[in-house]
Formats: sequence, structure tokens, C-alpha cells
Amino acid sequence: MHNISVSAPAPAAPLFPVQNQHERFLRLPEVMHLCGLSRSTIYDLISRDAFPKQIPLGGKNVAWAQSEVNAWMSDRIRARGRRRDA
Repeated sequence: MHNISVSAPAPAAPLFPVQNQHERFLRLPEVMHLCGLSRSTIYDLISRDAFPKQIPLGGKNVAWAQSEVNAWMSDRIRARGRRRDA
């Protein structure tokens, strides 16, 4: 009998470099739920450069980067503290 040893292939490198492996795209209903804002308020804030802009996904589909929405929420929390100190 012949002993054949087979080594496992090396893991393939990702096709695209990933900045944050936990990044996700959020669709509008999830953004609304997460932030507690209405659709019209979100789009109004975007038009005033006061909320992260959408990322086009193709066709009419858009999403938001979870990290950007979380950063916006963190900024609101920090701003609350500054208003109290004033």
C-alpha cells in the first residue's frame, strides 16, 4: 500500500483588501430603526450634510456604512455632553 499525504491548500488571499472585517451595509429601514429617525428626517439631514450619505449599490439600491452611522450616533452623544457643559 502506498501512503499519500495531502497537505491542505493555503488559504486564498481576499480579492479586495478589507479595511474593517465587521463593516456592513445597512438598508434604510435598519438605519431608521437604529437612529430612531424617520425617512424624511434622514434625507433632510443628508441634504444639509448632517448625516452620512448613501452608498450606491447598483440600480436604485442604496445603503449606509454601519461604521458611518455609528460614528454619527457617537457624535450626537458627545454633542449632548457639550450642550450641558455650555
